[in-house]
Amino acid sequence: MGAVLLNLDAIAKAEVAREPFRYFAAQGVLNAEDLAAIRADFPDIRKAGIFPLSELTYGPAFARLVEDIQSQDFEDVMAAKYGVDLSDKPLMITVRGRAQQKDGRIHTDSKTKYVTCLLYLNDLWENGQGRLRLLRKADDLEDYLTEIPPNGGTFASFLRAENSFHGHEPYVGERRYVMINWMTSHAALDRELGRHRFSAMVKQLNPFA
Repeated sequence: MGAVLLNLDAIAKAEVAREPFRYFAAQGVLNAEDLAAIRADFPDIRKAGIFPLSELTYGPAFARLVEDIQSQDFEDVMAAKYGVDLSDKPLMITVRGRAQQKDGRIHTDSKTKYVTCLLYLNDLWENGQGRLRLLRKADDLEDYLTEIPPNGGTFASFLRAENSFHGHEPYVGERRYVMINWMTSHAALDRELGRHRFSAMVKQLNPFA
């Protein structure tokens, strides 16, 4: 394993908001040189949707990032952030490369997701749309607690709750990130990965998907 890419200190030092649900964001989690290498080695994703790692091919810098995400050090930092035990929670890593019009609708994430993290791998995000909003309520995208531009190296996370509402204004085009979820059980992990694999297969077979 090579040098660690993730700046775990930046994650550890980020302040966690506790109301109305627990969340935080950290900047500079990847330095410019590593971000450029990871972007160059990013999977060739030409369709919208979320893809499991098993359905993707990618280069060595991206593979090193995956190793960092799977590390015990990263799990320990995230467990400490929320004061929870993640040792019995299986890890799921998925990747998005492009956004479509319907993405960003307000939701909380499924109950099978215990912790959600998003590591953005874009260039500097200058578009007004596509910025993650953590929300106060389920029916108002404008009533947000915070808005997080998906700049490369930005890390956003929340502890899933019944009111962990989030979304973004519609955006169509390249919008790269790695989604990291600690799941509530291995059965939930298997179901979710199976769903994503099936969706990926459909996209490969259907040029209009």
